[in-house]
Amino acid sequence: MERRSFLQGAGMAGILATGIAPAIIRAQEPIRWRLASSFPKSLDTVYGASESFAQYVADATGGNFQISVHPAGEIVPAFGVVDAIQQGTVECAHTAPYYFFGKDETFALDCSVPFGMTSRPMTAWMYDGNGLQLLRDFYAQFNIVNFPCGNTGAQMGGWYRKEIKSVKDLDGMKMRISAFAGRVLAKLGLVAQTLPAGEIYQALEKGTIDASEWIGPYDDLKLGLHKVAPYYYYPAWWEGSTQFSVYINSDKWNSLSKDYQAIITQAAAAAHVQCQARYDARNPAALKQLVAEGAKLSRFPKDVMDAAFKAAQEIYKELDEKNPNWKKVYPDYKSFMAQQVQWQSVAEANYTQYLAAQKH
Repeated sequence: MERRSFLQGAGMAGILATGIAPAIIRAQEPIRWRLASSFPKSLDTVYGASESFAQYVADATGGNFQISVHPAGEIVPAFGVVDAIQQGTVECAHTAPYYFFGKDETFALDCSVPFGMTSRPMTAWMYDGNGLQLLRDFYAQFNIVNFPCGNTGAQMGGWYRKEIKSVKDLDGMKMRISAFAGRVLAKLGLVAQTLPAGEIYQALEKGTIDASEWIGPYDDLKLGLHKVAPYYYYPAWWEGSTQFSVYINSDKWNSLSKDYQAIITQAAAAAHVQCQARYDARNPAALKQLVAEGAKLSRFPKDVMDAAFKAAQEIYKELDEKNPNWKKVYPDYKSFMAQQVQWQSVAEANYTQYLAAQKH
């Protein structure tokens, strides 16, 4: 078996166990990279994914390949990582791709789109469908090579200072929300704003915004958003899952040996799994604590969901007509999702609904 093929299939544990890493070290000079995160250290789930990624790379190379991880604002702002990679300011970054929706809406397909895929179908599309290759082709114009690196799973619909009784309550509301969801909600009269995690609490407390979504119970609890906006809604129709990505400057990627490229690939995949596992493991207890501390948990009214769905489909039609990058990727995404929804509604959704109805 060729070394490259073996490395790609072995996984991190296999690479370390075989003793291949010392041979790699002897053959290559030490490498030192910097990773700019779009997240603060306090969010140990998503920020922790980049730390795990860097640690896996170091472990698999006996410390020969070191990637230092820097929180948002330390080297570049949270929303400045794409420019930093393109300019060579940093070698790599860890981010939520939809932050760069303003550059091209296609970025969001590597992360989350309104009424899009949940986490398992998204991972399936990336690793066993056409997703990764389609997005690699897209990212080439930005001098970026992308790797899935974490997923939140289905998110919550955010925190509101006032109760949402119907879609009319969204008219004129100021909300911190991702750009894509904001474009959808603008059709319903909402005023969207984009803020990094560290600025959300103060904006809600001062009344600069009326509502904010972030991620889900575990991370929301850390930010303390329930203390300033008690109404907690679900589901986040704009984030059926949110996939994070490691971005690598394509010139830096091409300068790596095939062995090191294989290690990077495996390290990102391992961090991807670990990140989602942490969210799934920690959200249940966090949700109970939020409710115990006064959070008022409610489902979005049906007319809100229906109006948002209709608005999202209008935007997708517009993008198909005006964005050639989007049109190359979205049809495949949409087709894959349709098949997954059919399958999951037969088996997993029904199974989960039955379990939810039982006494545990």
